[in-house]
Amino acid sequence: MASSGEEARSGSPGRAGTGTEAAAADAAQLDTAEDFEVLEEEEEDEDDLSELPPLEDVGRPAAPPREDAQPPEPGAGSAAGDPQEWLDVLGNGLLKKKTLVPGQGVDSRPQKGQDVTIRLKATLEDGTVVEEDPALTFTLGDCDVLQALDLCVQLLEMGETALIVSEAKYCYGAQGRSPDIPPNASLTLEVELLAARDAPDLELLSGKEKIQLANRKRERGNFFYQQADYVLAINSYDIALRIVGSSSKVDFSPDEEAELLDVKVKCLNNLAASQLKLDHFKAALKSCNLVLEHQPGNIKALFRKGKVLAQQGEYREAIPILKAALKLEPSNKTIHAELSKLVKKHADQRNVETEMYRKMLGNPSTASTPRKCKDKLPWAIPWKWLFGATAIALGGVALSVVIAARN
Repeated sequence: MASSGEEARSGSPGRAGTGTEAAAADAAQLDTAEDFEVLEEEEEDEDDLSELPPLEDVGRPAAPPREDAQPPEPGAGSAAGDPQEWLDVLGNGLLKKKTLVPGQGVDSRPQKGQDVTIRLKATLEDGTVVEEDPALTFTLGDCDVLQALDLCVQLLEMGETALIVSEAKYCYGAQGRSPDIPPNASLTLEVELLAARDAPDLELLSGKEKIQLANRKRERGNFFYQQADYVLAINSYDIALRIVGSSSKVDFSPDEEAELLDVKVKCLNNLAASQLKLDHFKAALKSCNLVLEHQPGNIKALFRKGKVLAQQGEYREAIPILKAALKLEPSNKTIHAELSKLVKKHADQRNVETEMYRKMLGNPSTASTPRKCKDKLPWAIPWKWLFGATAIALGGVALSVVIAARN
């Protein structure tokens, strides 16, 4: 089975790398990594039913301002609509917005969940233009684009043009985007809000439209997974699953139904991978079980379920699951290695438990038992039984004599 790679980093800054991925060279191997790489099933991927995570990492301290960063002017942060005034969007100095051309007023700002269209120009600190898009459309608040855009566009008024200066944390992070955006690169984004409209009703989408929309969210989850942002990856997979599972007033063809199920399984599998990375074992086990309900022989779900159980110390349950996965793909070295490791751990666990029970029952090992005690022990109990049996027998005889005398 081939394990597909994550999305290439060649997409627009808005979509942050939604290109195609290179297939794994060895179709027989899942990965040499600790668990299979996210993108599964020959070029695709896996569901979480958890709350949507916040965009901001609240726990991280604010980084000191860069020497070349433009400081906010006096009064910054009070109003976004005043030209030439910087707004510290998150209060940590890492994301700032300045209005260049005012818009149509606060009431014209877009709402989360709406589909917005913007004009975008993105440049590096040296002025190099890395992206220009005259009409980039995305769903606001769904993490479909750079966090810098998702956070700031909701502050734009209709028709407003703004400058956004963002640290790498809210753009492409430590990995950058090959070949044009280096690691840890800050970006300056010039953005104009062109339109905002309600997102389409999921119940009225055709099968093809629903598949395309769910795949876009799934691919976004793949991008976040590759960036090691597993919380946002889970968020995107969850959105994709909600799209797939939404009710519909439109009839789908059998092929469309099958394709929607395929998207669901890929999202669930990659969701389990993300949850494993965060040690959310209960949620990962639920995701694996949901896959196996649809596809009992899904090797990735079997492998990950075995890993979840092993992480919880449930070696007895994990071993047969990994054996089932290995039976489906006998040449897979990743499963071989995991299974061998678990068999050894299970044997060690059983030895520890056996010794513990022996001590609890006061039955030390044979080597530590004195020979005299062992010689005497077998005779102690039979003599007690013998005296007890004799007493009972004598009592019975005496009772018989008394009864005979009365008669």
